Amino acid sequence: MAALSSPVQLRITGLSCTLGRNRVLNDLTLPVLQGGQLVALLGRNGSGKSTLLRSIAGLVPAHAQTMLLDDQSLSPLAPRIRAEKVRYLPQSLPEFVHLTVIEAVLVALKARGPISTAIAMQKVTAVLQDLDIEHLGACFLDELSGGQKQMVGLAQALVHEPTVLLLDEPLASLDLNYQHHVMQMLAELAATRGLLIVIVLHDLNIALRYANLALLLHKGALLASGEPLAVITPPHLAEAFLIQARVERCSLGHSNVFVDDLIQL
Repeated sequence: MAALSSPVQLRITGLSCTLGRNRVLNDLTLPVLQGGQLVALLGRNGSGKSTLLRSIAGLVPAHAQTMLLDDQSLSPLAPRIRAEKVRYLPQSLPEFVHLTVIEAVLVALKARGPISTAIAMQKVTAVLQDLDIEHLGACFLDELSGGQKQMVGLAQALVHEPTVLLLDEPLASLDLNYQHHVMQMLAELAATRGLLIVIVLHDLNIALRYANLALLLHKGALLASGEPLAVITPPHLAEAFLIQARVERCSLGHSNVFVDDLIQL
């Protein structure tokens, strides 16, 4: 699929979210995010990363001065309409689902509305091929490993061909080879389809390697944003992660974070 001539834009200003008595996001304003970008969402546990994704997807009560996808406000959209534009993949998928992989992706696709069986199968086959899990098509979900289930969840999200894809730690259950396989595939999808992908990552070296843009959250606020090398810096790592670290290039030119010590409070 050719890249979009006019990339979609997501504008978020003044976003706040309170869960129970906890103010998780506090008047958060992001830079304009564009289709074609692979955006790494970084920060310590509890910094608000998952809540930010869920707020954009409309899954938690949140208030924003502005939350526009191009010129359309996301806030008043019905959940089904919003989900057609913005797909959210959580950290874990439902357990004990006795469907084959093909059936699970078909169910996700048909939830959007009527579609012929032939076209539906074409879409499902294509997305399984893109993710290199076509060989799992006849396997049952409750027989798969955690990493394989995560790949199926990604297939369920991608089969809808959304405008914005929100991924909450999709690499957590994947082995090292598949982590890089998935990141290469996501980077290609963003570039060729004009898809905006926002992905929560804990591996800073993965973010440095693949992301076009990085957002660093700290205590529910945006500490830094920009190109990954401008965000993943020793001062930002010290403030956000309480580590003494440096960023150096290897012999192949890839930037990597090296942690020297912890910062004691």
